[in-house]
Amino acid sequence: MSSELQYSVDVPGVDEFVGLRIDAGLSEKSVDAATRGLAGTCFSVCARDADRLVGMGRVIGDGGCFYQVVDIAVHPDYQRHGIGYQIMARLMDQLRAGAPSTAYVSLIADGNAWKLYEKFGFEFTAPVSVGMALRL
Repeated sequence: MSSELQYSVDVPGVDEFVGLRIDAGLSEKSVDAATRGLAGTCFSVCARDADRLVGMGRVIGDGGCFYQVVDIAVHPDYQRHGIGYQIMARLMDQLRAGAPSTAYVSLIADGNAWKLYEKFGFEFTAPVSVGMALRL
């Protein structure tokens, strides 16, 4: 890992998005799905070591009422260095600057990732509401 990663407010390319998701242990997405999904990005942050994508995060949504934090991923060789935190901090800056104050921002935290999101003010919604999912 180089001494200084570059963070940018941009959307990853389809191939690097698909590759980083697999490398980071997230579910696999097809090129077609990634192409469609990336087009729906409201906010995005990429972390690069030289030209290599090593971390990313996105916010998707309707651009006004509802937003969801997704695709927070860091390559295993770069984990435990605060990169996920930096990505979230930059996404939160974009949300605060670009989303209405009445927007509802949600996410699904895998494993112990809730500990990261809690640092940014996210709270468990249960028992008032619970997350549900449908995988096609």
